[in-house]
Amino acid sequence: MPTDDRPLISLDGVSYSPDGLMVIDDLTLKARERRIGVLGRNGSGKTSLARLMAGLVPADRGTVRIADVDVARDRKGALGVIGILFQNPDHQIIFPTVEEEIGFGLAQMGRNKAEVADGVAAVLRRFGKAHWASAAVNLLSQGQRQLVCLMSVLVMNPRVIVLDEPFAGLDMPTTLQLQRVLAGLDLTIVMITHQPDMLKGYDRVIWLERGAMVQDGPASEVVPTFTAHMTTLGGADDLSDLAG
Repeated sequence: MPTDDRPLISLDGVSYSPDGLMVIDDLTLKARERRIGVLGRNGSGKTSLARLMAGLVPADRGTVRIADVDVARDRKGALGVIGILFQNPDHQIIFPTVEEEIGFGLAQMGRNKAEVADGVAAVLRRFGKAHWASAAVNLLSQGQRQLVCLMSVLVMNPRVIVLDEPFAGLDMPTTLQLQRVLAGLDLTIVMITHQPDMLKGYDRVIWLERGAMVQDGPASEVVPTFTAHMTTLGGADDLSDLAG
């Protein structure tokens, strides 16, 4: 585990080019802040960065380390330091019942059946959802399924959670409820979004464009600059600026 003076999140010269298309271009990032935003338009490389940080895809060049774990090479170690919440919970859920879904990560970490059961029960109690244990996931609403995904990540006690547009498709009350849950978590959150208003009060925001860092700083500096630039693009007549 990193000492206090080492970055919790460390990307060194990371490039990623699936099918020969450059998506992330020589990105270096060191971070220890508690609330970090990654802001950019559709197609800017945000989701690819999220997957790289979670170790779901390997970089073509460079290294990604979270809490000193090489997340692409040490998948078991990665489970204990970083989790990811996708935009669509149906892209994340693989088991028919809530308790099976939540327990899967613990089993992958090598916990025995009793430890898995205890962990599942504890996280369900934490969120007041003990009655969900045997519930069929496909009968839950999208917001409820997103909460199941969040519990499935939190049960592994990660140091960092990457949220990839987690409120897409949710109505306003559900979004506000999940935002309150996330705000109360005592860990580092990396929020991937194209919506600058989601990053109000964040410690640090990274503006990504075509896989490269455009600006990196406090939300109070980066968000207004990004918003002004997007407003300028939106007011132009050149349709070549439309996101792909």
